[in-house]
Amino acid sequence: MKKIILSMAVIAASVLSLKAHGDDSHLHIKKDLSTVEWVGKKVTGQHNGTIEIKEGTVKVEDNKIVGGEVIIDMTSIVVTDLEGEMKGKLEGHLNSADFFDTKNHGEAILKIISTKQKKGNTYIVKADLTIKGITKSIEFPATIDIKDGKVAAYAEVKVDRTLYDIKYGSGKFFEGLGDKMIDDIFTVKFKVAFK
Repeated sequence: MKKIILSMAVIAASVLSLKAHGDDSHLHIKKDLSTVEWVGKKVTGQHNGTIEIKEGTVKVEDNKIVGGEVIIDMTSIVVTDLEGEMKGKLEGHLNSADFFDTKNHGEAILKIISTKQKKGNTYIVKADLTIKGITKSIEFPATIDIKDGKVAAYAEVKVDRTLYDIKYGSGKFFEGLGDKMIDDIFTVKFKVAFK
C-alpha cells in the first residue's frame, strides 16, 4: 500500500513538474509597464484617452510569440483631452449602448493567433479581436523585442468600429450628419511588457 501511495506521489510530482515546465513559455503582462491609449477622430477634431489592461499572457517558442491573449477592462475608459463636465459627458457616452455598452460588455479581448517576422524586430500579428461580444480577425504590424525571457512590444491597431455594431455618428449608416460625423476607424496604441 505504501509503495502504491509513493508511486502515485511520484507520478503526481512528475505531472506537476511537467506542467510547471510547460508554463515557462507563457509570460505574464507587467501592468505597471504597460499602457493602452486610444484615439477617435471626427470631422471637427479628435479625442484621445487611455484604457486599462485587466490581464494578459503571451506564449513564446523559439524566441517568437506564437500565441497569447490581452484582456482589456472596457469600464476603465478615460478621456484625457477634456476636463470637468465635458470629460464626464464623453466618458459616459463611450460607456453607453451608443458605443461600447460596458454595462453588458465589460471586456474586450485581443487573442494573438500568430506572428510573422517582416524585418528586424518588425512583425505582422494575426489576431482575433472581440468587442461587444463580436469577434473579427485583424492583422497589424508590431515592433516586438524578445530577450532574456522578457517581451516588449508596441503596436498601433486600426479598428473599424462599425464591424462591432458601433454605428453612432457613422456616415455609413446615417445621412446628413455634417460636422457631427464620427470616423469609423479608431486607433488603439499598445505598449506592453511581459515577463
